[in-house]
Amino acid sequence: MSTLHEMAEAVINGNAKEVREFAEKALTEGLAPQTIINDGLIAGMNVVGVRFKNNEVYVPEVLIAARAMHAGMDVIKPLLTDSAVQDKGTVLIGTVKGDLHDIGKNLVRMMLEGAGYKVIDVGVDVSPEKFAQAVEEYKPQIVGLSALLTTTMTNMRTTIEALRSYHVRVMIGGAPVTQKFADEIGADAYAPDAATAVEKANQLLSSSF
Repeated sequence: MSTLHEMAEAVINGNAKEVREFAEKALTEGLAPQTIINDGLIAGMNVVGVRFKNNEVYVPEVLIAARAMHAGMDVIKPLLTDSAVQDKGTVLIGTVKGDLHDIGKNLVRMMLEGAGYKVIDVGVDVSPEKFAQAVEEYKPQIVGLSALLTTTMTNMRTTIEALRSYHVRVMIGGAPVTQKFADEIGADAYAPDAATAVEKANQLLSSSF
């Protein structure tokens, strides 16, 4: 079994110590940092994402796997120049105004990072104006809006309206959110769970405006 395969297995099993050791071993074997990230760390998280979507693993296992993946990233990151990091794209993510819930948002962030995206997390209770300012600053391809309360869902609509003039795709999610609601407010995509959010992000990036 190759070092990268063993590293992916360690990510799946959530063994941060092993992931770190395999990352160091892969470097001594002369493997390129980007190869280690894609074929070891991200490969492992992709498996976790599929299992999560199929209800074979749950939130705690995903969080443990993400922590293990980050242990490997800590070894690799210092060796990457900014120009060498081949991020799939940038996703700006936050919970809409009036909503302080962040567990779902944090899970989506980890899954997107695990899939190779650069994620800018602007936090909770984020106003439409703050989302717009962050889009101007970070120039993401995708904005992810989260809401857990039916009372704050309406702020997704006002946020999308505030982002109309920007060249950005908007993906929404959260317990009360539905595809019907996403269609009504003009969202580009709806994700019912964190694993689907990665799939939707991939689709949004591959389709033209």
